[in-house]
Amino acid sequence: MSPDLHFILLLVLRMAVAAAFVVSASIITERSGPVIGALIATLPISAGPSYTFLALDHDAAFIAEGALSSLPVNAATIFMGLTYAVLAQRFSMSISAGSAIALWLVLGTIIRQFAWTLAGGLILNAIAFAICIPLLKPYRHVAKMPLIARRWYDIPLRAALVASLVGTVVTASTWVGPRVTGVIALFPIVFSSMMLILHPRIGGPATAAVLANSAWGLLGFGLGIAVLHIAVLHFGSPIGLCCALATCIAWNLALWQLGRRKAKA
Repeated sequence: MSPDLHFILLLVLRMAVAAAFVVSASIITERSGPVIGALIATLPISAGPSYTFLALDHDAAFIAEGALSSLPVNAATIFMGLTYAVLAQRFSMSISAGSAIALWLVLGTIIRQFAWTLAGGLILNAIAFAICIPLLKPYRHVAKMPLIARRWYDIPLRAALVASLVGTVVTASTWVGPRVTGVIALFPIVFSSMMLILHPRIGGPATAAVLANSAWGLLGFGLGIAVLHIAVLHFGSPIGLCCALATCIAWNLALWQLGRRKAKA
């Protein structure tokens, strides 16, 4: 087998694995309601497979530096969610989602210009979430959440988007280096697919409620990225990836338990 064919087959396999992962997560999300669905959506559904496959091709230093670049991008994602939530109350999907994604691209481009430290990334996230979480609070609830009826192309579309992201990240990582790879790996595929799929079906306010409920989960995702950077440097990529995933899961489980206590109270 030629090296080129081997690379292509391996890349397709990795993309298929990522697609299978997002399909499973999507099914669970749609059956769990907006609050639990938001917590599941903020797990590393797209970034996780990307970093896992990057770890197979690159050393721990590459993964650690990539995570360092990904951390401030998480702040861009919460601003993207806020932008969509505000615009979706009055405007169409194309305007709301288009503006939100465009803002993310602009912020991601700006973030890429700087060499970030762990402290700098954490401070940027703290500022971003301190601003956005209170502003998102009015959009977390709607009078009535419409029943979501899945269309045949919904899950294939999400799977294709995540598979394309994984393929792009893995293929381009050798050429663009860890800093740009870390930015690309955190492109908000899950949030973008929610906007494109849910907005035409359940309306902007209801879709905005799902994204607004994701704010606290997204904060935990940022902590997971920070843990990834630290753990990879000290224990290597496999343990670092496991620690990052465990952080995200533990954070979201804590949010779920807190939500249950508030509901009972």
